Amino acid sequence: MKIKATRGARILALLVLGATVAACSLPRPGPTKSEIFAGSVQRQGDAFIVTVNDRVTRATGIAPALGFSDALRNAGRLGSDTINPGDILNLSVYENVVEGLLAGPESDVALIEEVQVDGEGYIFIPYAGRIRAAGRTPEQLREVITAELDVQTPDPQVIVRRVAGDGSTVSVLGTVGAQGVYPIERPNRTLAAMLATAGGVAIEPEIAQVQITRGDHSDRIWLMDLYDNPTLDIALRDGDRIMVQQDQRAFSVLGATGTQNRVPFESQALSAIEAIAQVGGLSPATADPTGVFVFRNEPAEIANAVLGRDDLVGDQRFAYVLDLTAPTGMFLARDFAIRDGDTVYVTEAPSVQWDRTIATLTGTLGAAGAVQSLADGVSD
Repeated sequence: MKIKATRGARILALLVLGATVAACSLPRPGPTKSEIFAGSVQRQGDAFIVTVNDRVTRATGIAPALGFSDALRNAGRLGSDTINPGDILNLSVYENVVEGLLAGPESDVALIEEVQVDGEGYIFIPYAGRIRAAGRTPEQLREVITAELDVQTPDPQVIVRRVAGDGSTVSVLGTVGAQGVYPIERPNRTLAAMLATAGGVAIEPEIAQVQITRGDHSDRIWLMDLYDNPTLDIALRDGDRIMVQQDQRAFSVLGATGTQNRVPFESQALSAIEAIAQVGGLSPATADPTGVFVFRNEPAEIANAVLGRDDLVGDQRFAYVLDLTAPTGMFLARDFAIRDGDTVYVTEAPSVQWDRTIATLTGTLGAAGAVQSLADGVSD
């Protein structure tokens, strides 16, 4: 009987020891708060662990800078009668002589029809030569042609008519009502009007960005800024490319939250409390509200400002800590800005890991009882 008890005790001890070892590596969503702190620079780690306060929120609160350059903002609007490459012109030349240079013997007027402005902006007129037409109004072009012909025929009278052609156009792409190539006309000579011509924006205005490419230069703005600031409603030019797309920024969320995923921004500015709410909030059963972390790489300028230093060079790893149970914790989480590429991680409460350990031990003890019963049966 004594041998049987000793054997059962040994089996039980082995099972309890195995459960204790297993409890150290139970499944969990990530590191604990203490493990993260253990990796700090202060403890010979490679990341700065910083508790969020008012000074930190001010130093890190950087919104993406979008806007148009002065070259785009200061460009004047194209006149409704400005001649552009590709336009078609009709010209009438009246000559005050019996037999003119251009008119026939039975008429004093010469009709020069469907003269197309070439890609460089020029047209050719007999006896006047190659004349620049693009950028001029029909009246200005008339004066130039008259001056050129006046040296060869007395007092010529010239009429220039601009016919609708394939002159100035812009391409509108992305999430708009109707992508396509649109001519610049009187009603749509500015950006906002051209977007309306293309059927408007087909995504939520709060996350829509508008990019203008002119030549080899591109600028972007927020769509909402376009309507709030009239100076951003720039004049368009031939060949402009307009791209409307959704904000591409996103952050990752891990740990004890409603979801674990890569999450796109839903507004121009996003705070830590909004990011948490966007993924369903903290898990009420497992989350530790004192251990909400935001991981990111900070440029040296911000890193030095946060730490009150001036010797850091290059990007630095930071883990910002938010304690939502502190008196000002919710306010700080509301003011702390989330940036593109951030990782928001919510640690589990210490009791959760303990509960798992107890559950493991309980299951192990049950298994040990079964083994003991089996051993007793064998001995009998």
